[in-house]
Amino acid sequence: MSDPSQQNPYGQPQQPQNNPYAQQPGQPGQPAYGYPQQPGQPGYGYPQQAPPPAAGGYTGDPNAPYGYDPYGRPYSDKSKVVAGVLSLFLGYLGIGRFYTGHTGMAVAQLLTCGGCGVWSLIDGIMLLTQDSPTDVQGRVLRS
Repeated sequence: MSDPSQQNPYGQPQQPQNNPYAQQPGQPGQPAYGYPQQPGQPGYGYPQQAPPPAAGGYTGDPNAPYGYDPYGRPYSDKSKVVAGVLSLFLGYLGIGRFYTGHTGMAVAQLLTCGGCGVWSLIDGIMLLTQDSPTDVQGRVLRS
């Protein structure tokens, strides 16, 4: 009978093969296909990654003082609700856009009286209903 180390799991003896990808003696490698790897060995399961920061929690990151949204974008120190309400009621002065830091758009609203009220009304509704309006630094406004 043949050596058990030369026998595959199905009971048929293995024939020596000229395999250029075979593990050479004394060299580290990974187990053959179909054989389980042991926990603790490199390559076991998925690569370990740091957990994402909690949504809205303080992370200690100066670029995101109010944490990150679920997509990993930093939250702004400004509020979406405040920006929308300011734009609805004082949009003819551009106050909602001054609040978010968009001074160019705010000056344009100021000079046109909020587009005769239409622009400021639409702008306020857009700020309140958008999923992720941003401030001038590109950070997502908090809800």
